[in-house]
Amino acid sequence: MASYQLIKEVSIEALRVQRQDCVVSIDGNHDGSSGFTLPGRNLSSSPERNAAISSGRLVSLDIFRGLTVVLMVIVDNAGGILPSINHSPWNGLTLADFVMPFFLFMVGVSLGLVYKNMPCRAAASNKALLRALKLLILGILLQGGLFHGLNDLTYGVDLEQIRWMGILQRIAVAYLFTALCEICLRNEDKATSAQLLLKKYQWHWVIMGILTLVYLMLLYGLYVPDWEFRSSHGASTDAEIYIVKCGMRGDTGPACNAAGMIDRTILGIQHLYRSPIYARTEQCSMNSPGYGPLPPGAPSWCKAPFDPDGILSTLMAIVTTLIGLQYGHVIANFKDHSDRLLLWLGSSSTFIVVGILCDLSGLHMNKALYSLSYTCVTAGVAGILLAAIYALVDVHGCRRFTTVLKWIGMNSLMIYILVACNIIPLVLQGFYWRHPANNILSLIGLGAKSD
Repeated sequence: MASYQLIKEVSIEALRVQRQDCVVSIDGNHDGSSGFTLPGRNLSSSPERNAAISSGRLVSLDIFRGLTVVLMVIVDNAGGILPSINHSPWNGLTLADFVMPFFLFMVGVSLGLVYKNMPCRAAASNKALLRALKLLILGILLQGGLFHGLNDLTYGVDLEQIRWMGILQRIAVAYLFTALCEICLRNEDKATSAQLLLKKYQWHWVIMGILTLVYLMLLYGLYVPDWEFRSSHGASTDAEIYIVKCGMRGDTGPACNAAGMIDRTILGIQHLYRSPIYARTEQCSMNSPGYGPLPPGAPSWCKAPFDPDGILSTLMAIVTTLIGLQYGHVIANFKDHSDRLLLWLGSSSTFIVVGILCDLSGLHMNKALYSLSYTCVTAGVAGILLAAIYALVDVHGCRRFTTVLKWIGMNSLMIYILVACNIIPLVLQGFYWRHPANNILSLIGLGAKSD
């Protein structure tokens, strides 16, 4: 699956955007300032720690991203063997369900640092818009159906069937919205306490509240009528038509939720993801929680498309990114290690408690719908993980075994494209002997072999 520095919010080199007399300088360090040194109690004079201080880079952010990429690769490749770590078929929370919110969370953290010094809002806004557009186009190319997967050397996609939403597209939308909030609602007041920090960025919290309220009103308030779909991916007139009976509002099951209805209405059902996660539920799979044949009497919606990265759920994905932004503000406004850790751990614990209470009250954790409880719990866990890595790496200097993770975190977009989007396997299978099935992948047991 799915900060990445995935969109490289904080580039290696300093970015300078000039427009007439308007200049914005975005420093390449994660903290957004060129002369930054790690604050707090004095660190020892070991070479590793001195290097960190001189570079001004918070290594913990790269390591967090690296760990998330590793987690993504593990669940993508081992999820089929161990369904317990794969995405939850519907309600519930598994290891794989943390990947997307972790990425979004780190996008927000990075944005809280990259715009620390921002003399020109117009130039910064244009830069953010261009970067989001690039990521959106990349997502459509990689996840829209252009490439046909392993054991298929063809490519191309019918524009009537192309998938518009996806992981990178969601990241692009969340990144742009959060970046514009940070740029347009910039506040230069000093924050020396948690109360002043909350007041300084109060409009960010107001926007989070509005997005959450709109999400809940639409999810539980919209009426979902009966709907139908064709069993064939094509437009064949002889394809069997299935009718899904709904006629209700407030349902959060796979068949009659408002999120799916919004996507079917706005995007079109032919543009949605055709391998829905609910195909692994007990109603749809004899091998649940894994994929398998349909059980006798399976409901018709088991074959219907559903996009887990749809329009309504993206509202809460934006909320996750805005939460991450507040954690980045802690770094930008507080220089003492203990202050940062205290604020992070306090906020994270609150999010987890709120999320659990929501789940117990009936707002179940659901990755496909990106529910409120799911948003709170995953953001809280991300905050605790960030605090733990920060304490180990940037405070105590435990970096002996973090080089690989740091490199992965600094190159996460490239790794995501090459590995998670199957670009490397697609290239390797293009080299074959006499028959396309006799390729490099077949030699290592990943592709079909010729008879």
